[in-house]
Amino acid sequence: MEPKDLIREIDKASGRVSDARFFLHIDDKAAELASLDEQIAAPDFWNDPASAQTVSKRASNLRSTIEDYERARTLLDDARTALELAGEDTAFADEAERACMQLIELLDALEVESWFSGQFDEGDAILTVNPGQGGLEAQDWTEMLYQMYTRYAEDKGWKVTVLDLVPGEGIGLDKATIQIEGRYAYGMLRSEIGIHRLVRISPTDAKKRRQTTFASVEVLPVIADDIEVDLNPADVRVDVYRSSGPGGQCVNTTDSAVRLTHEPTGIVVTCQNEKSQLQNKEAAFRVLRAKLYELEERKRQAELDELRGERMDNSFGSQIRNYVLFPYQLVKDLRSGVETGNVDAVLGGALEPFVIGYHTWRVSQ
Repeated sequence: MEPKDLIREIDKASGRVSDARFFLHIDDKAAELASLDEQIAAPDFWNDPASAQTVSKRASNLRSTIEDYERARTLLDDARTALELAGEDTAFADEAERACMQLIELLDALEVESWFSGQFDEGDAILTVNPGQGGLEAQDWTEMLYQMYTRYAEDKGWKVTVLDLVPGEGIGLDKATIQIEGRYAYGMLRSEIGIHRLVRISPTDAKKRRQTTFASVEVLPVIADDIEVDLNPADVRVDVYRSSGPGGQCVNTTDSAVRLTHEPTGIVVTCQNEKSQLQNKEAAFRVLRAKLYELEERKRQAELDELRGERMDNSFGSQIRNYVLFPYQLVKDLRSGVETGNVDAVLGGALEPFVIGYHTWRVSQ
């Protein structure tokens, strides 16, 4: 990079660092972190493990944001210092450029982070893939999407826990539900809610005809225990049955799988991938709480839209992205316009451009 271009980039980055202090609310976060650290230091802090875990996670997220901002300031200082020394030793010019590039990358990430201000955006997510039209092909497509999201999460360093995998008839999956734990997992993965369309030569068709297949993706936040949800245990029918999928040593030998039916709403949740019936029951109730919370939020939003005279747009029922494997190779998001011809990379978990592209489009709207 030419010296004058480097000076311009560092000056621009300096302004972005100053802006970041305000849009990230660093001073407010520092005050909140100090308060949480006082709570954590109290002798009775772990008497309520569920509450303590929530506080600890919040403190960890705040600390990470503040540390990232401080690292940005350090990189800015390093770039400026190296640039000054470059006048005496040209080797420092490379160091200045390297620090500047690292700073720009970090600032990009911090600006993306600022988009996630929803109540649950910072937390964990429950992602479910269900087959749509397409028969056996749709079940195969469900498994492909399940693997894509699993790899994407693992590449980001998020923890993936399988809650429910229901094998399809012959191939693929009839349903896949996973819990993804990581910073901003729910906020980021909201980009995936909707219908995903696959076009390819059918691997099950002897005549090798082109097939169009659909699968739906649902993403829910993991609701903390201190969040009030209208869930009366008396309204839930609990059925146990023998697990049919992969799992622990007791699978297919004991009735470890759990099915919950919330009778007032008809919502059904199943979980069979934990080793014990108790673990499956706890996981299923976690999913049910998230579904009931989401249902109430949709009702409230519908009432607000009706008062405003707005037309509801059911995003979950709309096609959001096309994956074309034949007669050409293309993945295209129909909302943001982001596209790539490297289909294998996307199905292998390289989703970040689509996730960021969606949120860039969302913010612009």
